[in-house]
Amino acid sequence: MDHDVKVYALSTCVHCKKAKEYLDQCGVKYNCVFVDQLTGDERKQTIDEVRKHNPSVSFPTLLIDGNVVVGFNQEKIDEALKK
Repeated sequence: MDHDVKVYALSTCVHCKKAKEYLDQCGVKYNCVFVDQLTGDERKQTIDEVRKHNPSVSFPTLLIDGNVVVGFNQEKIDEALKK
């Protein structure tokens, strides 16, 4: 089953790396945005987008089929993917 998954991450974040590795292990395709590598308006717009889903703007922030998972939490990721 295909899922709509977007990962907002920081390129230097260990938890972001683990979340991406876990999605890879699960065979889930996702779109990853490294917020720390964006600049100018694109960076500002992306941070505003993350803030809508996660007011504390912490990373990783995962959007899975409309569900928000903040941080690397295997249980919540599994739940969002309905494994």
